[in-house]
Amino acid sequence: MSLDVRKVVHQLVETRRENGQPVPGPHRIAIVGVVITNPFPATYVDDVVTIANEVGAELGALVGPACVDLLGGDGTTVEAFGKAALVGIDGELEHGSALIHNLRFGNVFRDAAQGTELLPAAEKVGLPGAPIDVPLKHKLDAKTRSHHQTVTFRIEDAPLPREILVLAAAANGGRPLARLATFGAEVSS
Repeated sequence: MSLDVRKVVHQLVETRRENGQPVPGPHRIAIVGVVITNPFPATYVDDVVTIANEVGAELGALVGPACVDLLGGDGTTVEAFGKAALVGIDGELEHGSALIHNLRFGNVFRDAAQGTELLPAAEKVGLPGAPIDVPLKHKLDAKTRSHHQTVTFRIEDAPLPREILVLAAAANGGRPLARLATFGAEVSS
């Protein structure tokens, strides 16, 4: 099975000032989203894993390496990453989950980003133009609080009812001007 791609969207956000303070860097977040025809049948099926396995690597290759490239280099540029799926209303949440919670998809992105942690994820069903909030965490240590951040993404005309928007997101650092204590510091005092 091969993916039916309608649209690929690249977005790069740079933050240079936060709360009136200059941001070292700048802080950059790259997102690559792909809008595909939902590869799952319109009617309920028990097995969603077989199709997810068939398209996982192709889907990961569409968004993962391109997201790393958009951030401006190789995997060493990436410090935080995440993924998401927004399913059109004639699909089901499990369709998006099957696609992004599949190692054939995730490993392509994780390898490109030189990460070792599981990719934090969000998935939901929505109308065309609906936003989706994508969680990001540190690519090597998910407990690194400075890198816990969320980015919102949307495409005005996607997903259509029988489509799924799948995306990869990466940041070149933690939150701009992050100042929280290290994980667990509040309970060891």
